[in-house]
Amino acid sequence: MLPVHGLAGTTPPDRIHAVTTPPQRTFSMQIHDRPLSERVFHALAFEILAIGISAPLAAWITGHDLFDMGVLTAVIATIAVVWNMLYNWLFDRLQARTGFERTYGVRVAHACGFEGGLIVIAIPFVAWWLDISLWHALVLDIGFVLFYLPYGFLFNLGYDKIRQNLIAAD
Repeated sequence: MLPVHGLAGTTPPDRIHAVTTPPQRTFSMQIHDRPLSERVFHALAFEILAIGISAPLAAWITGHDLFDMGVLTAVIATIAVVWNMLYNWLFDRLQARTGFERTYGVRVAHACGFEGGLIVIAIPFVAWWLDISLWHALVLDIGFVLFYLPYGFLFNLGYDKIRQNLIAAD
């Protein structure tokens, strides 16, 4: 009886491939291994782009001074950068522990959880800075959430896709 490839002692190609090809790390395996420098880049890119869009928009909608809205969004962005890094670190740990995929539904839940936490943190500052009631600060913050929820969802979805493509290119 002849061996599979006609030569005695040879290993079939499928066995060679399985032995010599290192396992490919998938995107979902690497996502929780992000270094601090990447987390800082992610948070800063997110906030700088958001300030550039939201401050003028909020000033126009509310009638408040662009300076006041610029300072407000910059302070909230600074708070959000710290919250973002902590929240995403916790999110990555949860993914590493449970192994869930980053589906659209997971990204919606991720964005809602982040914004909910930020609202609780930001409302007192918004009320103080603009000299408005906590109720009006909540209403204004809901307006920011209506901007940041889709923005955060789309930004992180795009970031994940770009990151996945960069990893695949390596």
